[in-house]
Amino acid sequence: MIINQWIPAAHRGDAIGDSARQVRDLLRGMGHESDIYAMTIDEDMRGEVRSFDQAASRGGDLTIFHYALPSAMSGAFRDLGGTRVLQYHNITPAHFFAGYHPEVFRIAALGRADLKSLSASADLALGDSDYNRRELETLGFRSTAVFPIALNLDRITKAPPHPALSKILDDGLTNFLFVGRVVPNKRIEDIVLLAELYKRNIDSQYRFIFVGRTDAIPNYYATLRALIVRLEMLPERFLFTGQVSDWELAAYYRSARVYLSLSEHEGFCVPVLEAMAAGVPVFASDSSAVGETLGGAGVTWSPKDLEFASELLGQLAFDPRMRAQVVARQYRRLEDFSEARLLQRLAEIIAAKRES
Repeated sequence: MIINQWIPAAHRGDAIGDSARQVRDLLRGMGHESDIYAMTIDEDMRGEVRSFDQAASRGGDLTIFHYALPSAMSGAFRDLGGTRVLQYHNITPAHFFAGYHPEVFRIAALGRADLKSLSASADLALGDSDYNRRELETLGFRSTAVFPIALNLDRITKAPPHPALSKILDDGLTNFLFVGRVVPNKRIEDIVLLAELYKRNIDSQYRFIFVGRTDAIPNYYATLRALIVRLEMLPERFLFTGQVSDWELAAYYRSARVYLSLSEHEGFCVPVLEAMAAGVPVFASDSSAVGETLGGAGVTWSPKDLEFASELLGQLAFDPRMRAQVVARQYRRLEDFSEARLLQRLAEIIAAKRES
């Protein structure tokens, strides 16, 4: 059986592309022919991904279209022969970008309309989470199921030590970590406000680290910097790293006392699982798909009471018994995302489409 995957762009370290490569390898291991096709391919990915312009991209018995943004792939998917499977990786609601970036606001709004237009074309629509699956249902997709993002946790757990970076981070300050793009739905301003309360209520020897691109929404990043100044916080205690290598990312996870997520919109949230694999306790507000991904692991809280959260964060950072219990639960939860579980789910989906 030929099973192709389409991704709009192939970038090293991108969660969607990483997941597609993991799935491709599993499919090949099952005896299927499988390749990944993309419209935009980074130079270092050309050995891994083929150009969407090739006729073979339309030749699959089953094609999995990874959807996150509107693109020319949508029209090709509508006209495609064979079994058509759409995997939805979530579109951040446009309202988060209002006032920060009109073009991103427009693309997000168009993306949801474009997604809805594919509802009659997909033989099966997969959500990374049940949160995403329910959205697909509301948009009119008839047959839906859940298939989580395939994770490459080895890049965190098997990365070699980074002595230089580790020395900088191991300076007596307590490191709190966030990983992801610096964009409005992540509510990084709430992390800054939490930091101010943590400093006041718990401990002044802290550092908050934000690993991820800062250039996606420049006005939002500038707003965060202005907030730090307005609160009279020490700017050097807020480290915005920009994009980093896997080697550096693993070092940041290893240095972290607690992983933080105060995001208000996530379709899955890969970094909380990376933190769990690194043995870092996760502290997250329970919103969108975050609680579902954690599956009872980590420490979640709702509603978003930052005063209460600062006290709870201090306990998680310094209570050895609580930390050990949380980490143990997290390791158990990770078993639900193992390669064996993923392989079983993939086989079930393929078998179901063969029978239909």
